[in-house]
Amino acid sequence: MTTVTIIFLVTFAATVMIAPFYIPLLRRLKFGQTVRYNGPQTHLKKQGTPTIGALIFLTPLVTVTLVLYFKGIAPNILPVLWTTVGFGFVGFIDDLIKIVKKRKDGLKAYQKMTLLFIVSLAFVFYITQKHITDNTITLTFFGLEKTFDLKWAFIPFCVLILLSTTNAVNLTDGLDGLCAGASFIVFVLFAVITILIYPDRSVSYFTVAMSGGLLGFLLFNFNPAKVFMGDTGSLAIGGAMGACAIMLQRPLILVIAGLLFVTEAVSVILQVSFFKITHGKRLFRMAPIHHHFELCGWSERKVVYVFWLFTLGCAVLTYFSLK
Repeated sequence: MTTVTIIFLVTFAATVMIAPFYIPLLRRLKFGQTVRYNGPQTHLKKQGTPTIGALIFLTPLVTVTLVLYFKGIAPNILPVLWTTVGFGFVGFIDDLIKIVKKRKDGLKAYQKMTLLFIVSLAFVFYITQKHITDNTITLTFFGLEKTFDLKWAFIPFCVLILLSTTNAVNLTDGLDGLCAGASFIVFVLFAVITILIYPDRSVSYFTVAMSGGLLGFLLFNFNPAKVFMGDTGSLAIGGAMGACAIMLQRPLILVIAGLLFVTEAVSVILQVSFFKITHGKRLFRMAPIHHHFELCGWSERKVVYVFWLFTLGCAVLTYFSLK
């Protein structure tokens, strides 16, 4: 059995095994979800569902990746791991404030962005100072490959990638299983890329571990969800996704592979802009766009299935564009 297979099975099995212990604990601690009353009315029944469930897959992920690091199997895995944990910790604080104060909003926007900025800057500074990457990014598209040396702009560019990715993933976490399933597809793509095209053991093993954890979590997060990941999970996933793309020095593959997340973020930007320009009119029935389709009559499961298939198609396109 290969190392990749073992890592995937261990994180998947560990996630599945600890979930039945975590979920009742979250209930006892009264870590219940606060649902926005200005959202789809069908979501009100989700009020009180245990949240901060990302700990279910983050615990095995951290354990497995630390073992890989200390055994010398994945020497460059730490910056990706700590970025994931750092982003997840910001999300944890945000979730905790929501739970304790019984409100839909946690950290103020500037507080959250400041903390995420600090983690992003620390990650990019570390990988450049340790010469894990240089200041270049590579664009590859169906046989055409071009490398750009960003020089001093590399650090702010990568910080922007991290902040954009984590916020886009965060916006996608609005339906049972949507964010976890779409993220699973993207991390499987990253694993395949790092195994078959651009060998990087550290990123490869991390993405495989994340894939196993997300698949295990999805068993409990799919509609009707027994637990939600919370911002703890969505911010951690976004940070991990951005960090892996940067480590591969191909951050712009997220534009195609993560097109679902991009679309979700753009739908919110367009909705807010259109609302302000037209003094109260709406471009979509509700944003992010997954809520628009719900209000158009699609069932929650149908939206999730369609969005998963869309992400799968984007992943396949990304893979063949890199070959």
